[in-house]
Parts: sequence; C-alpha cells; structure tokens
Amino acid sequence: MHQLSTHKLYKHNLDKQKLDKHTLLALDLDGTVLNSQHTISQELVETIKQVAQHTHVVIVTGRHHVAAKPYYDQLGLSTPIICCNGTYIFDYQNDTVIQENAIDKEIAAEFITLSQAHDLKMVMYVRDAMLYSRARPIEYMEALLTWSQTFPESQRPNIQKVDDFHHEAKTSEYVWKFVVEGEVDTFAELPFVKENFNGERSWVDRVDFAAAGNSKGNALTRYIEPLGISLEQCVAIGDNHNDISMLKAAGLGIAMQNADDTVKSSANLITPKNNDDKTGLATLLQSLFRAH
Repeated sequence: MHQLSTHKLYKHNLDKQKLDKHTLLALDLDGTVLNSQHTISQELVETIKQVAQHTHVVIVTGRHHVAAKPYYDQLGLSTPIICCNGTYIFDYQNDTVIQENAIDKEIAAEFITLSQAHDLKMVMYVRDAMLYSRARPIEYMEALLTWSQTFPESQRPNIQKVDDFHHEAKTSEYVWKFVVEGEVDTFAELPFVKENFNGERSWVDRVDFAAAGNSKGNALTRYIEPLGISLEQCVAIGDNHNDISMLKAAGLGIAMQNADDTVKSSANLITPKNNDDKTGLATLLQSLFRAH
C-alpha cells in the first residue's frame, strides 16, 4: 500500500496510475460520497455526473435500494445499484432484482426466533421496505423515518413499524438482511449464525447480517462480468469494513481519510481529505477520470 504522507507523494502515486484503464467507478455512499450530515456536496454531485458521461459509475452500498434512491436520483445515474453489502443488484429503471442471494425463508424464521430469545432489537430488510419493531424501536430507524419524511410521498423511502417479524418474513418476496442491536457479540458467535450469515459490524453494538457469501467485492465481481470489464479496470472507493472486499478486488482501491487503519491498509491509495471536505473527493475523481 502507498502510505500518503505528503500531498506530493499522493500526486506522484496518482500520476503513476494509467488513467485510461479506469472504465468503472464503484462508490460507497455513507462515509464516502455522503458527508456526516448525510448529504452530498454540490461539487461532488457535479463531478460524479461528469465522470458518469464517459465511465460506468455504480453505487455499492450497505443500504436498501429504497434508502439509496434519493442519492441515486440526485447523482442522475441510470446504472443498476448493488445493495445490502452485495446481497442483491437492483435496477431502478425497471423495478427489478437483477441478481440476488437473499436469506432463505426458513433460516430467516430461525434467525428471528433466536434474536428475540437473545433480547436483541431488530430491523428486517424485505423486497421494498425496511421494517422495525413497533414495540422495541431501534433509535437510528426513528431518525431514518424522520429523514424519509422530508421527501415527497412519491419519492419517500419505505420504512415501516411492524408487530410480527415472522409474518412479514413469510409474506415478503425476499428477506435481504437483518440489523440487530444489543449484546451482539455472543449472538454472532452462535454456530447457526456463523454458518448461515455474514456479519458486518455497522456500529458499536449493531451488526448487519446477510446470507453467507455476500460481500461488496463478490457482488462487484459478478456485476462486471456481463459488461466485459475486468477488476483491474475498476476503481473502488469506501471507508468502512464492509468496503474492504471491494477495495481489495478492484484494480485501484481507495480508502477515505476518515476510514480506520484496517480499511486503509487494504487500499492502494488514501484520500488526502475526509468525507466532510466539500471538494476533496471531487478533486481526486477529476484527477483520476480526466476526459481524454
């Protein structure tokens, strides 16, 4: 990995990259494209739109497609999106799931029972909605619900309080992932959980559980296959542990300055600025994807 101690060294490493070989840009949302206020700077919006004119830009996120849609629209993208840490690829244009490795219904039912026995709070992502408990609401979902209500009804992410997770899992077309909160460490070590799920810590006491084998890196690898693009031609940018597989898979993996050392050590480059700098990522993308 190139440790970028000075801007000069950073520039040198950037110039060494063969600029014309980058044909796909894979972008994480939270902590990367989004700042701490969960918005995208106007400078970055404009830059991504420019890059997308001559490069395939794909969002690769831990989010559900309904919670990523406002940003996707803001960036003016028309490509599919990789959601829930690689669980599925979704096409907004046709409202279709292109590819998926959802959680088996019986396994989902057992997971719900176990998480309740361990007194964990839970969120369940299904085909078109994010569901959380009316009786035991997770705080960040209340905040997300408030955020969703800032959008016109037609564009509003579908977030609902429910009473019975078992019923919802049974009647939904897909169960994408679970988010559990509480004493998660013991729960994550249960043989059933380890065998059937890939756990990604998303907060101190919160873990996202998707079907085993799902990762951003695996999904990106599958995504580019029909496009005739190689991993070597991909640039991936992220900030969190769920981005590591993607940063390692891509020809050029870039970690955000606000990432921790584990993520940074998995990348080829580190951005000089963090996700709250209005022009930091925009300037980097302009350097990497100069129009030829």
